[in-house]
Amino acid sequence: MSANSLDAALPDLDTEAVAEALYSLLSNLLRRQPREISMTATSTLATLRHGGPRRITALAAAQKVTQPSMTVLIGSLERDGLVSRKQDPDDGRAMLIELTEQGYEFVARRRGEYAQRVGEYMSKLPPERQVEIAAAVPALRLLDDVISQA
Repeated sequence: MSANSLDAALPDLDTEAVAEALYSLLSNLLRRQPREISMTATSTLATLRHGGPRRITALAAAQKVTQPSMTVLIGSLERDGLVSRKQDPDDGRAMLIELTEQGYEFVARRRGEYAQRVGEYMSKLPPERQVEIAAAVPALRLLDDVISQA
């Protein structure tokens, strides 16, 4: 099937409606998430969990904050025992930030609580809608990868 015939086979996609639904869903879920730490701190921990140790400059760029702001945030996470610093093996003058065991446990606990909460919300939907949402997971993961690489 050529790209043109594939395009013709696809229904008209209302990307604005999809974007609004995703935005509304994520906003609702995030508002209901307990706030032990800031969203930037949570996102930084997730970045370290998925991407491994990073320099502060890379973390600041990933979170779209200034390097001084990230330095303050890392200091706080370090005092809380969630991250530690280690020397960069590629550049002895630089430091890498990595999750500690306590940091991994914190992220895993939060993800587990989040999954449980989402499961509770989903259980209030009709079974066929639950199946539809589960079927969309591969496409949502792919969209997440595309956004992450942008």
